[in-house]
Amino acid sequence: MIEFKHVTCTYGEKMPIRDLTLALPDAGVIGVFGASGSGKTTLLRLMAGRIRPASGTVTGLAEKRVSMVFQEDRLLPWRTALENVALVREGSEADARALLAALGLSAEADQLPSALSGGMQRRVALARALNFGGDVLLLDEPFKGLDAALCMEAIAVVRGRFPLTVIATHDRAEAEALGMTGEIAL
Repeated sequence: MIEFKHVTCTYGEKMPIRDLTLALPDAGVIGVFGASGSGKTTLLRLMAGRIRPASGTVTGLAEKRVSMVFQEDRLLPWRTALENVALVREGSEADARALLAALGLSAEADQLPSALSGGMQRRVALARALNFGGDVLLLDEPFKGLDAALCMEAIAVVRGRFPLTVIATHDRAEAEALGMTGEIAL
């Protein structure tokens, strides 16, 4: 179980998370909802170990392998789509190709990110996180830039691949389509 006990995070004068206490299950799909600036991304960054709380503790993640899709695609511009997906796991080129195919990007596998549309880049970022694998998948606005049909196709590829998925989104329907089993309101 992942637990936050009296967690506070600050960025200068801003305090997006204040005295947060909650427990997350080891399995399921948790939706994280709130207005812009409410701390959704901060919560995911805490879970990913990208930041530390100013006070309080986060436990239960040390033994877990965590994969994340950030709000930004964070693709390496000098690597092809296939290389971006495969680089997270040695010897995974065949799996990377299969994930790109599942996300409708077989023809773009050898393209650099600059040759891809924003929606294509987003799907490459999703494929990379799926290829990394693990126990926990953190999704920060993962389907932005995708039209409704592509969004549903991507959700079908993502759904059920990780024991625990945590999605921060403004679109409740995305979390529900993933099979939301719980939610956090910030």
